[in-house]
Amino acid sequence: MPSRSSWQRQLRDAVRDVGELAALLDLSPDSIAPEAARDFPLLVPRAYVARIRKRDPRDPLLLQVLPTALETVHVSGFTADPVAESEFADGGVVRKYRDRTLLVATGACPVHCRYCFRRSFPYADQLAARNDFADALSRLAADGTREAILSGGDPLSLGNARLDALLGRLASLPALRRVRIHTRFPIVLPDRVDGGLVALIERARLPVVIVLHSNHPRELDSSVAGALATLRAAGATLLNQSVLLRGVNDDAETLAALSERLFEYGVLPYYLHLLDPVAGAAHFDVDEPRAEALYREILARLPGYLVPRLVREVPGQASKTPIRVGL
Repeated sequence: MPSRSSWQRQLRDAVRDVGELAALLDLSPDSIAPEAARDFPLLVPRAYVARIRKRDPRDPLLLQVLPTALETVHVSGFTADPVAESEFADGGVVRKYRDRTLLVATGACPVHCRYCFRRSFPYADQLAARNDFADALSRLAADGTREAILSGGDPLSLGNARLDALLGRLASLPALRRVRIHTRFPIVLPDRVDGGLVALIERARLPVVIVLHSNHPRELDSSVAGALATLRAAGATLLNQSVLLRGVNDDAETLAALSERLFEYGVLPYYLHLLDPVAGAAHFDVDEPRAEALYREILARLPGYLVPRLVREVPGQASKTPIRVGL
């Protein structure tokens, strides 16, 4: 097994070539579309590839990371900026919600999910990390922000020393009450949860909430379970948000199993998002009536505390917009 200090090496060795991914998984060349990876390249850690079933082009984990020809089809209403972040982002600081401010901490991710709503985000122009976060932190101080949300990319792409320094500087802001970190690292590359990360969470002066992103119960293997247990022991609160994806998790049995597995690993289901209509991802879309029907099914299957809130992002709204499901 790789050591806990090896996550950077594993990230450097991630699969970036669609032909290599097809060969590793014994997929037919007809299953891949190199042209779909030109603007949004393939990137998937080998730890995640190991959980994908071989010779199964419909595997739900594979579908999340494999470039396909469907991404090249133009669909009306699916745009490069599906949640209108260009209207709210300034220097990598996104202020859409009262008392909460999002920092685009990095453009780097451990995996390129094909449905990512920021797959066309202008990271070169919108990074809060510019000037070593000084301008962004000044904005937070002036705004009286009570919660800082670290996003990206994936904020755990930052090295431990830089992340530790950032958390320390955030703790000096008098109005701030907690820090939220949105990350897919513990799911796709669990060795990111190394001793340095644990130590900085343990000594953080503000409560740390880690919002994970898992869409399918098969993503949650024993290595992920160990990483999540380590984060809990360090004092982090763990939540999960999923995206409802056609062909991946658009059935009640899968969604219920995901919630059960998350809770078994000490994670509370938080949000189930309808797909943000980003260009290249229309083939993942589940329409609202189907989503409501699925939600009614999981409400009947699960206790209330295991049912994530069904929401969508509506540009300009002051919070996530709940989908009202008639029973």
